Amino acid sequence: MWSGASGQGVAHLSSPVKSSPRVCMTSIHVVAAVIYSADKKQILVAKRPDHLHQGGLWEFPGGKVQPGEQPLEALARELFEELAITLTSAAPFMQVRHRYPDKAVLLDVWQVWQFTGVPHGNEGQQITWMPLATLGQLQFPAANLPILQKLISPGS
Repeated sequence: MWSGASGQGVAHLSSPVKSSPRVCMTSIHVVAAVIYSADKKQILVAKRPDHLHQGGLWEFPGGKVQPGEQPLEALARELFEELAITLTSAAPFMQVRHRYPDKAVLLDVWQVWQFTGVPHGNEGQQITWMPLATLGQLQFPAANLPILQKLISPGS
């Protein structure tokens, strides 16, 4: 399923140019995990460090897919690096395309049902388990909003 939202961001030129400039926007392929607690009543979220893009906002853990890497491989690697957990069961949930003023992202979102280890912020980031019903109280990057909508909608 593809879902997405368009971001704001219009470039203005202060003086006319003879040829049309080509705008080259950075595009990033990212994996994200909706990690469920053992009782399936809570979801693990992480707070982005202040110095990063969209810093200070909450997110679903994950990260960039490296060249030549499959999304599931990237997900397992990122969860181990960020949270010190080993992925044992995951399924595709949705894909989200989103444009920020400075970059475009493709989020491959996975549901993680099982893992080994105890999650902790391996990179110093704050993490917390949140009941599904209260996830909407946190501030997330705009690219994460379709994920929240799908999680909170009846029948998900």
